[in-house]
Amino acid sequence: MFDHGEVPALALASPQPTPSAVEALQARINAMQRTTLDTKLTPTHEALADLLPDGGLKQGAAYSVTSSSALVMALLAGPSQAGSWCGVVGMPEFGVEAAEALGIDLDRLVLVPHPGDQWLTVTAAIADAMSVIVVKPGRAASDGAVTKLAGRLRERGSTLLVLGTWPQTEAMISITASRWSGLGQGWGYLTQREVTVTVSSRRSPTPRSGRLVLPDPEVGIRRLDPPLGAGRGRTASVTPLPRRAG
Repeated sequence: MFDHGEVPALALASPQPTPSAVEALQARINAMQRTTLDTKLTPTHEALADLLPDGGLKQGAAYSVTSSSALVMALLAGPSQAGSWCGVVGMPEFGVEAAEALGIDLDRLVLVPHPGDQWLTVTAAIADAMSVIVVKPGRAASDGAVTKLAGRLRERGSTLLVLGTWPQTEAMISITASRWSGLGQGWGYLTQREVTVTVSSRRSPTPRSGRLVLPDPEVGIRRLDPPLGAGRGRTASVTPLPRRAG
């Protein structure tokens, strides 16, 4: 009655698997799931891609992000450079000059700094046209409103980045360490910031962390340690976009 094809066996070699063996198995499962479900990803800055569960931002999904303008801009830089429209809701502190310095195309950026109590309505509305939406929630949303927004994101293939906690997120993206440089003994000014970005996900047994310079005075975003799974001695970076005249 039913035609059962061969199912690939995924097993650990040891009855007490090591963390590396568990991670290897999880990576195989994720790869199979992406192939089966045809997961679509939004291009992400290469300095961050390997930290995310799927190697990028999943379309139709939501992510929780710590309240950091620099981290938000870093997450928007890759999609923006790839030609995606991005929206930012409820973040009056979001600076366009800093965004441009990190590689965000201002011609494809929509800002709604003061949505008030209508933040959820605004977010749902621009999800029809934006590939990636960042929102800093105002008052708490009901379960029904959250479910309705999740359905619209899946329908439109948009990605939601929420500052703070959010139900059923793919991952939590955080800055877990930060250090500025550039100041001397009574002179100078802040030039660059070294941060540790950590991503926690239900599908990964251990959080993933990477060290970045954010911002970097020359290239905007620069990875200090090699990407996960890459050989040692490499530093990931992206060629800066040419600055527009004027």
